[in-house]
Amino acid sequence: MKNKKTLIAVIVLVVLVAVAVVCWLAFGPKAVAGGKTVTVEVTHKDGTTKTFEIKTDEEFLRGALEQENLVAGNETEYGLYVLTVDGETADESQQEWWGYTKSGEQVNYGVDSCPIADGDHYEFTLNVGW
Repeated sequence: MKNKKTLIAVIVLVVLVAVAVVCWLAFGPKAVAGGKTVTVEVTHKDGTTKTFEIKTDEEFLRGALEQENLVAGNETEYGLYVLTVDGETADESQQEWWGYTKSGEQVNYGVDSCPIADGDHYEFTLNVGW
């Protein structure tokens, strides 16, 4: 009887994982192939802002940013953890971190899985405080 319950639990878990994967593939972010131009606005710690227009064939934001040598960071299991943008590195000991938005709206995934399309506008801001 215990083995039967364990087997049922494993089957349910496998089905739930499969459903999650299918949902991600069906409804997750979609990449756009071909040439595009995106704008990246960087706000530094001192409040200065610099704007970059990137022409790229990349499908995801990370590729476009790295094409222009705009970002660097640490590889994690979730993708690139951005520590440096436009030559300025966040000092984690001072609770500094780079955040980014798309047209002023929060983005719910990292730069690795953020698809880009022609005309997109991204903002990177060096934040202080957790």
